[in-house]
Amino acid sequence: MQTLIIPSKSLHQTHWQLSMNLCLLLLLSVLCLTADVCAAKVCSLQDVVDHLNLTANRNRLTTVRPVRDWTVPTVVHLDIFIYAILSVHEKSQTFTPYIWIMTYWKNDFIFWDPEDFCGIQQVIIPRHLLWKPDLIIYETMDKTEASESPYLVVKHNGEVLMDSNIKVVSTCAIDVLKFPFDTQKCNLTFSSAVHTDKEIQLVPVSNSSRATKNSQEIMQTQGEWEFLNVSVHTKTLDIAELGSWDLVVYTITIRRVPLLYVLTFILPILFFLTLDLASFFMSDTRGDKLCFKVTVLLAMSVLLLILTDTLPSKAKKTPLIAVYVIVVFAFMLLSVLETILVVYLMERASTQQARWLGRGVSCRRAPSPEGLPNSD
Repeated sequence: MQTLIIPSKSLHQTHWQLSMNLCLLLLLSVLCLTADVCAAKVCSLQDVVDHLNLTANRNRLTTVRPVRDWTVPTVVHLDIFIYAILSVHEKSQTFTPYIWIMTYWKNDFIFWDPEDFCGIQQVIIPRHLLWKPDLIIYETMDKTEASESPYLVVKHNGEVLMDSNIKVVSTCAIDVLKFPFDTQKCNLTFSSAVHTDKEIQLVPVSNSSRATKNSQEIMQTQGEWEFLNVSVHTKTLDIAELGSWDLVVYTITIRRVPLLYVLTFILPILFFLTLDLASFFMSDTRGDKLCFKVTVLLAMSVLLLILTDTLPSKAKKTPLIAVYVIVVFAFMLLSVLETILVVYLMERASTQQARWLGRGVSCRRAPSPEGLPNSD
């Protein structure tokens, strides 16, 4: 029987290889464990919602102002952008823009650490889960058509962002003195419906120049009006025994594009006046001249009716274009009266001439007495 003898040097190398393999296995195990832990650290938006306990049954976040100290007012930041100028109705004194309203405020009951949720800094939740400021527009005279986003953007520091697109039918004092070369200024006044300035403070985000620039960049349509600028200023509405309210007033300045009115209204009136003046070169022997003048006067009456339907009936000052039309109408009326007078005088003169001619013929044909010569 033979005995296998292993040298001590080979045994030492084998032991060293086993130790290295064991170390590699331990290192791989640690790496795999670390990878599993990192892979297990997966966050979702639902984790943030569960952490905040945002449920429909939590009335504490929807019924009252989200402040820990009731004496601290909620600062609501407001900004608007004008998408389009849909219409300006002079007769009813209304101004209809399409605007985008953006507001954000601080909710003291909502906060989280982004590091605890894989860096999530904001979540989007349904609108009905949180309290919202009750903002209204004082000039609104009809039901607004709103395209509100059904969601709110909530940030980790408690800021809540809300935006909506609204078609506003508002009142506006239309000054038609220089129609159709007029410039109008219409106001949109934002305020809280029931919360005083001790509860809600309104702060505009953009100043006048920035609001004008933003609106000009996103303007879609203006119709017959040219958008000029938006001025922003704040004021306070004080009502005795009720309190005071913060107001943010946006004054929108627009200018009418008069080209269409010049081509379809002002120039035709000048053409009718020119035709009326040219009729003086027509002959007065027949009634064609009078018929022509009456036809032109009726055309002027139609334009006057169109102007009456356009302009308001209770304007503080008489529009200059109405004075212009009335003066031209008066000149044409005098022209018709002059033609009637001339025709009347000519008819009367012709009648008298025929009468004298008839009387002279009867005298020439009368019989002479006997014995006397018949002479004229």
